[in-house]
Amino acid sequence: MKAMKRLTYLLLATLMVCSTTAANGNEQPNILWIIVDDMSAHFSSYGEELIETPHVDALAKRGVQFNNAYVTAPVCSTCRSAFITGMYQTTIGAHHHRSGRGTEKIHLPEGIRPIPEMFQEEGYYTTITGWPIRADERLGKTDYNFEWNASMYNGADWAKRKEGQPFFAQIQLPGGKLRGGNVESTERFVNRIEETFGNRTDVNKVSLPPYYPATDVILQDWAAYLDSVRETDRVVGEILTKLREEGDLENTIVLFMTDHGISHVRGKQFMYDEGLHVPLVIAGPGIESGQIREDLVEHIDIAALSLAYAQISIPDYMQAQDIMAADYQPRRAVYAARDRCDETVEHLRSVRTHEFKYIRNYLHQRPHLQPNAYKDNKSIVKSFKAAGEAGKLNRVQQQLLAPTRPVEELYDLKNDPHELHNLAEDPAHQGQLKRMRKALQRWEQHSGDQGVDPEPTKMFDSDMKVYVDTLEARRRPIEHINTIKNNIELMRRWAREGK
Repeated sequence: MKAMKRLTYLLLATLMVCSTTAANGNEQPNILWIIVDDMSAHFSSYGEELIETPHVDALAKRGVQFNNAYVTAPVCSTCRSAFITGMYQTTIGAHHHRSGRGTEKIHLPEGIRPIPEMFQEEGYYTTITGWPIRADERLGKTDYNFEWNASMYNGADWAKRKEGQPFFAQIQLPGGKLRGGNVESTERFVNRIEETFGNRTDVNKVSLPPYYPATDVILQDWAAYLDSVRETDRVVGEILTKLREEGDLENTIVLFMTDHGISHVRGKQFMYDEGLHVPLVIAGPGIESGQIREDLVEHIDIAALSLAYAQISIPDYMQAQDIMAADYQPRRAVYAARDRCDETVEHLRSVRTHEFKYIRNYLHQRPHLQPNAYKDNKSIVKSFKAAGEAGKLNRVQQQLLAPTRPVEELYDLKNDPHELHNLAEDPAHQGQLKRMRKALQRWEQHSGDQGVDPEPTKMFDSDMKVYVDTLEARRRPIEHINTIKNNIELMRRWAREGK
């Protein structure tokens, strides 16, 4: 019965696609991904009230908006390694951030391939670019942790394809990175925003999540972050205009998503929803307009649904699912993992249902905010820690500065959406705790989680050498480089101590 339903769906989808593409002479639709760095779902259509995002809102009205989309990795390279293969990063060995960059390389398991190769084989012109598209055809951000062949991308601009040839394109936008990491860069950015929009987000109207103190630095940064959302939305409008002017809009599936949540104290790199929850909007031929979906989906699913729209067979090995298929069975839960980020060794896992979130802190003897030069150098983190030293943090905020963490965390998301109250030791929730713990254990086993074992010393040393050498070549401040070196030695010492 399922096979028959699937066949019927594919036949209908093919007819709809053909009817919308006949004018252009294409038999397959174009696929365009717009992927944004470091940004949560702070768009008007998702309920953000302080700013307006008319272009993303219009895209959502033209298609489908997923309100419960989650990344499987809350940091760039691991997330991107996952969605370009449709596989959990922990399954393919790409779970450590910026790994395989040195002499020790990472290769995909036999048979697993990046999907641009599959698109090329079916006649698609494949591109990846930043914005605006550069005349020199420089490719956009990839950031994959495994070895891959650059020839899987034909170039940067899909307009250079052959007449009638469909394209699979990715546009990578800096998103939340636009505001920079310190007060000075933030001010430069919002000055540009004022030139573009005529105003900046009013810091006096900013409302922070309850787990952050309302320091001047954090408030100003959050306002600048919202301005980065506005700028991202403006660029989305430019991209859609290019499609329209070149006659491709009506035959292009447009997918808008971010690669993880906002870069903040407990956002990016962590298992809370601020780091894992992302916007996902899809519109194009054959997609009914005005849809709002509440089912749980994972960011790797964009690989499977894109292949399906292009009428390319989804490989049997792929863990991604075609969430747009007529016979799609919604997930009961979504999973995520965070491992080493830069020099900081970590091992976090989580499982989330609509009602509960379970987090496993495998390195619970370490602090939540482990030393990490990338994050510790940010003004918002410095301001957060200064507020702690001054005794200005409440109980929940202060927990982030504790020297150790609980082994397990359990949150009732219906009653505690900000994940403030850990119920793991609550007698009334022991049954739920056991169910969530077992669900995570099953996923780790069935998905072949390679993070069970520590990263090999040779791989860690290889990547750390590239990390330090690159910063030295860029003439970064010696104090910053020395901090990283000290952190590397601390990670080695803690590992020897079994901490």
